[in-house]
Amino acid sequence: MELAIQIFQFILSISILVLLHELGHFLPARWFRTRAEKFFLFFDPYFSLFSMKKINGQWKFKFLSKNLPDTETILVNGESKEVPVNIENLPESDWRKHPESTKYGIGWLPLGGYVKIAGMVDESMDTEQLKKPAQSWEFRSKPAWQRLIIMLGGVTVNFFLAWIIYSSLSFFNGESYRSLNKFEDGIGVTESGRKMGFQNGDKILKVDGNPVERFETASLNILFSNDVTVERNGQEITFPVNENGIAEVIKQREVRLYLTPRFKTVVDSILPQSPAQKAGLQKGDHIVSVNGKNVQYFDELTEELSQNKGQKITLGIQRNNAPATVEAQVNKEGKLGFAFDANELVSADEKTKTVQEYTFFQSIPRGLERTVDALTTQVKQFRIIFNSKVQGYKNVGGPIAIVKMMPVEKSETGALSINWPAFWSFTAMFSVWLAFLNLIPIPGLDGGHVMFTLWEIITGKPVPQKILEHAQMIGVIFLLGLMLLIFGNDIFKLFTGKL
Repeated sequence: MELAIQIFQFILSISILVLLHELGHFLPARWFRTRAEKFFLFFDPYFSLFSMKKINGQWKFKFLSKNLPDTETILVNGESKEVPVNIENLPESDWRKHPESTKYGIGWLPLGGYVKIAGMVDESMDTEQLKKPAQSWEFRSKPAWQRLIIMLGGVTVNFFLAWIIYSSLSFFNGESYRSLNKFEDGIGVTESGRKMGFQNGDKILKVDGNPVERFETASLNILFSNDVTVERNGQEITFPVNENGIAEVIKQREVRLYLTPRFKTVVDSILPQSPAQKAGLQKGDHIVSVNGKNVQYFDELTEELSQNKGQKITLGIQRNNAPATVEAQVNKEGKLGFAFDANELVSADEKTKTVQEYTFFQSIPRGLERTVDALTTQVKQFRIIFNSKVQGYKNVGGPIAIVKMMPVEKSETGALSINWPAFWSFTAMFSVWLAFLNLIPIPGLDGGHVMFTLWEIITGKPVPQKILEHAQMIGVIFLLGLMLLIFGNDIFKLFTGKL
């Protein structure tokens, strides 16, 4: 059931984003009197689930209809030649006889969608029409500035959609975050965090010289930063972020866990035959020292255990408000085999939380700020994706990984439901991500068309049609290969339990 809810959210989010993105191309095309042949949600190879078209003032509908070819093969001087279908010979009921009207529909392959604009070299690689002289209603006959607006329409809509969503979330829900000002005893760090250069008890002040307040934002931006400034033992210290530590954070999937609020160590469950059980630890025991050294927090305990791997230690505990000591043998991994009481972490986490409300007029600039922050984060991610030490490319996820990210709430009774604020926050982030990816100047993406159009505006000469066709073909092959690689990575992780 949880997976079904996640799939539903993914398809809903993609549908909203694709429809509005393609509408961003479609509307300016219509404003500039450019013919849009098809407007589809999802892809429709071979057939479509549903389609409709306005013919002679009346809407016509089809369900589960096969795609009819736009070309036919004829004999010319004894040789076969593929030419565009002669629409004059088609019956009036054939939708191909009415190319002036847009065909709307829903495909069966839920991986996006598209708008097919007449006279444009796109991913369909339908070049037969381009062999004819340019018509006034074709994309290729329009001035370069109009073509540029049409191509930028999709990413523009994605950007403004994210802005609207973020503004609405700030206005209606406010923003809940963990304030670094409330980390009175500093942060706790994992082994990966220590490799990055942090120490338990550090108070984060700046990232790349910029003051930070929000823990969630800071912990993410640190992964893309050069240096961090902290307060350590009463002194302000700036240190470079170690890339080996970042690589370990990515490898261990600790992006949101390598830094935590500090919390007391209270024993919850104990593994059978573990050192903790053999030492006589009980649920509710509060560990306060190791070999006489105070360990007020869980991060201090894990650090001491790591330094005493395979050693026998003396634990000081508080049991039923009375002090006691037990002897324990630390295993080779530096663990005792018990789970801490999560309520202690929750309690420490709650103490750092801050809720900020926004008025309507405050939410608008705040929404823009959140959109720009999301866009900046997408750009910064390339720093670790292509870093030879960090090797972030190994953890790039595709549709399966995205589905697993979709938020699902579970009530105390076990009932599952959608966390709508989290869903819309994800959709806004995804919208920014799509805008950024589409602007990359790769043929096959909007950015490729924009690049060629800007070249024409700057030089005053259009890029030859053959170059456009070959570039588009190369771009499509590259993108398909990239999709197969990402899908394959997802499937491999799924079957190896790493997803």
